[in-house]
Amino acid sequence: MGQALGCIQVDQSKVAIKENFGKFNDVLEPGFHCMPWCIGSQVAGYLTLRVQQLDVRCQTKTKDNVFVIAVASVQYRALADKAEDAFYKLSNTREQMNCPSS
Repeated sequence: MGQALGCIQVDQSKVAIKENFGKFNDVLEPGFHCMPWCIGSQVAGYLTLRVQQLDVRCQTKTKDNVFVIAVASVQYRALADKAEDAFYKLSNTREQMNCPSS
């Protein structure tokens, strides 16, 4: 309903990506924002700023020809000042951090 009236609310620990006629315009911080849809403003999506964890399982071979599976926990988060890059340049962050299966 808020978008129909030209107003949106961005929750804490998130940012919204604002576009005008399909082109990046601004990163909206948490809070209340007016976005008049009649002049082409819209929210392209939301990006969480929370720390996320990904458990990565990698199979590797040691010097003595033994295969070992190593599990690493990767913690990552998007930076608010780099939100445009995180939203538009990365398509699938979790898949890009996983080891390729052999």
